[in-house]
Amino acid sequence: MTSEEVERTQDAAATISAARRRYVLGLLVLIYTLGFLDRQIINILAEPIKIDLKLGDGELGALTGLAFALFYTLLGVPIATLADRHDRSRVIAGSLAIWSSFTALCGAATGFWSLFAMRVGVGVGEAGCSPPAVSLIADIVPKAKRASAMAIYALGNPLGSLLGLAFGGLVAARFGWRAAFLVAGVPGLAIALVVLLTLRDPRRHLAMVATSPPRLAEALRLIGSKPSFWLVGLGAAMMAFISYGKTAFYASFFLRNHADALAAASASVAAVTGVTLQPIGLLGLMLGILLGGAGAVGVMLGGWLADRAGRRDVRGYMTAPTIAAIAQIPFFVAALYVANLWASLALLCVPGVLTAFWFGPVFATVTGLVPVRVRSTAGAVLQLVINIIGLGFGPLTVGLLSSGLSSQAGDGASLRLALAICSVAGLFAAMFFHTARRHLPRDMTS
Repeated sequence: MTSEEVERTQDAAATISAARRRYVLGLLVLIYTLGFLDRQIINILAEPIKIDLKLGDGELGALTGLAFALFYTLLGVPIATLADRHDRSRVIAGSLAIWSSFTALCGAATGFWSLFAMRVGVGVGEAGCSPPAVSLIADIVPKAKRASAMAIYALGNPLGSLLGLAFGGLVAARFGWRAAFLVAGVPGLAIALVVLLTLRDPRRHLAMVATSPPRLAEALRLIGSKPSFWLVGLGAAMMAFISYGKTAFYASFFLRNHADALAAASASVAAVTGVTLQPIGLLGLMLGILLGGAGAVGVMLGGWLADRAGRRDVRGYMTAPTIAAIAQIPFFVAALYVANLWASLALLCVPGVLTAFWFGPVFATVTGLVPVRVRSTAGAVLQLVINIIGLGFGPLTVGLLSSGLSSQAGDGASLRLALAICSVAGLFAAMFFHTARRHLPRDMTS
């Protein structure tokens, strides 16, 4: 992209009113929040699903990660190519309707394979959300505020996880895990209609610089020529490996290792408030509030730091993610091995903040590496890298490690050790982020 094209793109973004920009960004945050709610609700429901359907930890890992990631990653690139050529708002609305429907249908599963198939359907739907959404945000937000805008969008991750854990635990405690899936899926169908009626793709109204997007093969060659794209993507994938791996088994970890403390806490809540909560309901509420809040702080702080550092030097985008990837390890391991329930939850908040630093900087960097009409495709390729490694293999690796170690250590201790081992992937993330700094000045286009 030439400097003239970059200037024209930024001028186009400046023509959109602040009110319209806020509305579009707010609606996209809501959609992304619903996506993560539907994606993550299975994590708080893992133990009752395991008992009801008679599953092992390896199968739980496949359901929470691989089943979703399989088609989510495979379909992301072709759907993004469609979004680069057509109305992105319609792609987002259709995707939302599909994944919401399959989330509700998860409640009708009768065994591993039927639940696996429904989770695949959720992944198929969500494949069409983030690439066009990130592309749309990059079109309407000036470069100087892009990392912060991407961080605001990425709030959907911790907010959705918060709601999925808290809402899923409370509904499951009262009505069962099947009802939790059903109720979680319904709101997305209504929001899909709102998207169709109110979200307009600015590409139709702005004189964007590239009216004819390149073919997929050409777009992939362009993306592949940027070393920093792959290094940033692999760093993000390692962080996702940690995040998805631990989130999938948080509920199981606490229910196995802190069952007595949870039961006592539930009894105390009932005595003080008169409200009876089953341990799984209380756990979901606590994890949702603490970790969702920590993630939201980390996402916003990471985006703010990246915008400040990036104004002076584009390499600054990767500084905070590099440091955070290493710093999260000791706090996470300490949280796993401390004996007190409340100390464990408090310690988890620190890596909860640190492991969310990468969202804003990574999305902002990737959208600046490619021309305007290749951004959806670039986002989908990034999504593919992140989710094959992070979502596909994070929960699966933790589950298989836990299953393999259980004969020697028992279910609770084996899961603790598996989670601790996987947190070390932060060292690889830091290496990739740091190495990407060297290539960013040459690769960045807008």
